[in-house]
Amino acid sequence: MSRYKEVTEYVYNLKRLGPKLGLRNIRRLLKLIGDPQKSFKSVLVGGTNGKGSTAAMIASILMAEGFKVGLFTKPHLSSYTERFVVDGKPISEEDVVRIIYELKPYMERMARCKRYRHPSFFEATVALAFKYFSEQEVDIAVVEVGLGGRLDATNVLNPLVSVITNVHLEHTRILGDTVEKIAWEKAHIIKPNGLAVTATNRDEAFKVIERFARRRRARLFRVGRDIRFRVKDASINGEIFDLEGLRDFYEGLRISMLGLHQVVNAATAVGAVESLAYRGIIVSESSIRRGLENAFWPGRLEIVQKSPFVVLDCAKDPAAAATLRREVGRFFDGRRVILVVSISSDKDYRRMMDEFCGFSNLVVACRHKVMNRALNPELLASEAKLRGVEAFIVDDVKDAVKEALKLASRKDVIVVTGSVFTVGEARELWFDGRYPMGRDFNESV
Repeated sequence: MSRYKEVTEYVYNLKRLGPKLGLRNIRRLLKLIGDPQKSFKSVLVGGTNGKGSTAAMIASILMAEGFKVGLFTKPHLSSYTERFVVDGKPISEEDVVRIIYELKPYMERMARCKRYRHPSFFEATVALAFKYFSEQEVDIAVVEVGLGGRLDATNVLNPLVSVITNVHLEHTRILGDTVEKIAWEKAHIIKPNGLAVTATNRDEAFKVIERFARRRRARLFRVGRDIRFRVKDASINGEIFDLEGLRDFYEGLRISMLGLHQVVNAATAVGAVESLAYRGIIVSESSIRRGLENAFWPGRLEIVQKSPFVVLDCAKDPAAAATLRREVGRFFDGRRVILVVSISSDKDYRRMMDEFCGFSNLVVACRHKVMNRALNPELLASEAKLRGVEAFIVDDVKDAVKEALKLASRKDVIVVTGSVFTVGEARELWFDGRYPMGRDFNESV
């Protein structure tokens, strides 16, 4: 067994401890390794959907300005190393091994102490990220929140700006069963006298965030109110839009990522970067333009093949499924759509299938391989048939995609969706998939 596989199995096995929310443990672990998070500035990105895309855009803009930038995201599509990126380059397996070996004795010491507990999978992962970014001497780290905000391990940071992309119902057993309760949890990433940007379009969520920011005397900016945009053109090559930001007006901004939601994410990213001026960091218009054009986030309305089109999208909840339905209509209206779908068993699959079947002519239900968490494909096929859409089952994701390709004409569209795990498996048909400890080594998404 390679040292990398041995180490990643060790970290993966921390999942048996379950998710542990709270900051006391992560603060102790970070203190034991020298508080690496205090050596770099940061931007903290939370929200229900769009966190990864928004974080990638912010990181790309800052890189274009000449900063050395760390990017921490989750989950990953194929390889654990995807989570830890500096200036666009993922961490090496050797560095993962080395840092985990450094962390391990401290984690075991904490497990023996009554005041603490053994760090969880995510706590160990966050500690690895901060240690690596400190070693690499990044100027700014763009960090995606894991779950919620208030008790998430990433919330030990004191960011230059806090970003809340949007707020929808998610993880209701942990975060609360209303949008307002979830917004309250997420709002805790806003720091006293801090800066914050949100793109939530739900007034009930915004009121909670606004009230929280006011109590902390933080300056809050909202996309749609303080940051406005107008889409000028859209094609499978990207989106073009004008944006009135906090400091400047930008005509004809361009992103390669597809979808109105990605324009919202771009507006959020620009707002976050512009707000850094309140911290003495001025980013040029040319860097904003270049950074947005260069930003890429795989598996999000990603076209991996044409004739027939094959589109990969990680829609994993009803809100994301509704967004996918809208965008398929924008870009592929009038074309026959074959849906390849696998959904994790803890998701609201009926509402998701409502949206998916709204644009599909044929459904191929399958089962992703991660942690035995995939919903029985018979349930998905049954839901499709209830909605008047023909469906059949091909158990394996890759085999399901291959079957869809056999059935598709050159003008058809194949959409692969339902989970990060589903997209990760399918994507390996077009990209190298030889990753030890890949998708199994992941959160429940």
